Amino acid sequence: MDASAIQRLLVERICLLRYRPGDQLKEAELAREFGVSRTPVRDALNRISHLGMIESRNGVGTVVVRLSEEQIRHVYEMRLELACLIGKLSPVAPGPGHLAALQGLLQRARSLRDGFKADEYVLINHELHEVIASMIGNSSLRSMWLQTYVQAASTWYMVAQTREAEVTDALLEELTDLVNAVKHGDAEAVGFVQRIHIQYGFAKINAMLEEGGLDAD
Repeated sequence: MDASAIQRLLVERICLLRYRPGDQLKEAELAREFGVSRTPVRDALNRISHLGMIESRNGVGTVVVRLSEEQIRHVYEMRLELACLIGKLSPVAPGPGHLAALQGLLQRARSLRDGFKADEYVLINHELHEVIASMIGNSSLRSMWLQTYVQAASTWYMVAQTREAEVTDALLEELTDLVNAVKHGDAEAVGFVQRIHIQYGFAKINAMLEEGGLDAD
């Protein structure tokens, strides 16, 4: 397992709250778990640190961080602006591969109506944002898009756990709209759909913050 694969798995665990704010990530333990030396683990942790999801603390080690309410709002404000650029800065024309991927995610999302599984919901969102990223030709925009997504993911996961039916319906609507946009080869429409649904998430998070804050514990 290389550093990229380890990074992907650790980010997924943080987003799914399997690693919670304050949890310590130990190189030696992770190296044993993945059957690798400490070097790829260290590389993976360094990459995740640049995403703002973990930090090194003197006398403690590497720990998962909790975003402040102000930081959460800043991340969502940035995501709203980035979505507007998806179809404008060197977009990759949506094609059959994008359509097939989105249709597969839509099918999986429909099953959430029969029995909501929070982990599956989040994994669908992970894969969705990778599909969107593959339509972004501007490398700087793509990097910022993915970074702000993972920074927001665990916060949104907390919201999703309390509004299962509502977030399922919203995800189905989002995927349906994206399928239609891709069928027409409309990259700007993809960005427009993303902005609408990011705004939806931002409104729900703001409401929870105003009700007394978000707590991952």
